[in-house]
Amino acid sequence: MSDTSGYRTTIGLEVHAELATKTKMFCDSPNDPEETRPNVNVCPVCLAHPGTLPVPNRDAIHNVLRVGTALGAKLADYSEFDRKSYFYPDIPKGYQISQFEYPFVAGGELAGVAITRVHLEEDTARSSHAAGASLVDFNRAGVPLMELVTEPVIHDAETAGKFARELQLLLRTLGVSHANLEKGEMRIEANISVSKTDTFGTKVEVKNLNSFRSVERAIDYEVERQIKLLEEGGTVQQATRGWDENKQVTFHQRLKEGSADYRYFPEPDIPKIYRSRIPEWSDEALKASLPELPWEKRARYIAFGMKEEDAAYVANDMQRTSFFDEVIALVKDDTNLRTHAINYFVSDLAGIYANATSEVHVTPESFTKLIRMIAANKLSSRGAKDTLALLAIEGGDPEVLAQTHNLIQVSDTGALTTAVQEVIAANEAVAAEYRAGKESSLQFLVGQAMKATKGAGNPGLIKELLLAELSK
Repeated sequence: MSDTSGYRTTIGLEVHAELATKTKMFCDSPNDPEETRPNVNVCPVCLAHPGTLPVPNRDAIHNVLRVGTALGAKLADYSEFDRKSYFYPDIPKGYQISQFEYPFVAGGELAGVAITRVHLEEDTARSSHAAGASLVDFNRAGVPLMELVTEPVIHDAETAGKFARELQLLLRTLGVSHANLEKGEMRIEANISVSKTDTFGTKVEVKNLNSFRSVERAIDYEVERQIKLLEEGGTVQQATRGWDENKQVTFHQRLKEGSADYRYFPEPDIPKIYRSRIPEWSDEALKASLPELPWEKRARYIAFGMKEEDAAYVANDMQRTSFFDEVIALVKDDTNLRTHAINYFVSDLAGIYANATSEVHVTPESFTKLIRMIAANKLSSRGAKDTLALLAIEGGDPEVLAQTHNLIQVSDTGALTTAVQEVIAANEAVAAEYRAGKESSLQFLVGQAMKATKGAGNPGLIKELLLAELSK
């Protein structure tokens, strides 16, 4: 929804992603998102005991620089950390170590959306409230947190959702974050305003967006809420709102703070950082560290002959990408096999995965063997589909499965000639119609011959034999 009743929607996103490092941002406590016992991955540093000193995690910095490189951004040579002051129970120091004036990454672009900055900070602890008590788990306190801020250049919910999905895929491709929204490893906030002029309206921040659909629905709802408020003569208040997934509405949380409220100042306990002093942080080293990026992967698949939507289907999921690339490596440069592999992967195998209620037992090796059987005309189209379905359930060797279930395509001329002659004899009227010029009758006879051979007959050979018999 980019323009409703003459209003222009403007959206900027702030995305936090926990980095998958072994230790926390400023100490050597384990960074383990799977830990369920509270307050075990802690130490005097992340609990803010007096006299402790933070030491930056070089791997976390390296990961953020790699993200910036992938985004085509400007990487700072000079950077520093800052103290961001606010007083919540989940901030043990009374301030968060973050970055303000000198982030590691500035600019860049992703999915057509301009990036403002990417910086590093430490995550907060996790609060929970139940049975009249409030509890704080400090396992998450101090975990490396990357914050990416976009320019306010998004004008509809669909674009926002597309950007967020592409960012998640990029983070996973780079291996810098698991980026699971449902686990809080990637957290999205949307800043939304509406206006009838080129001047931005009053910005409202929406939090608690734990799925891509929630991002899109919350934006659509908030746009409608603000427009309705303005149309009724009210004013939009700059505030932070939450998203209620059950009610599908936003709700007021607090008035929005400005940067001055956080009283930023340089962190005195951490030395200034100069990227040029670390060889592995050079532009050349960072570029060399990048894997094939999602948009590069999609372009490669399109060059294979894939449709754009099929290339996106494969490239936009790490497991699908891994499986498909193994298949491509096995078929090598055989374009016929590659074409069969693409067709069966994005249609038949995709359908099996989409409807699966249990583990799918197809491996790249067994799928490739199936493709070779199809290309060699050992399986008809129907036989290939049935064999693949059996393979998904049972696993094993597709050729053995096809033989066991009588799915191997019959190309024996003698056996098929007998079947064709019997079909013509049983359908003399249809045969006469074909001889009289009714072309569609031939396809009926082919179908009857396929039925007679229980779907195992080679349809191309059956058609040739029918034409020969009918011409007599």
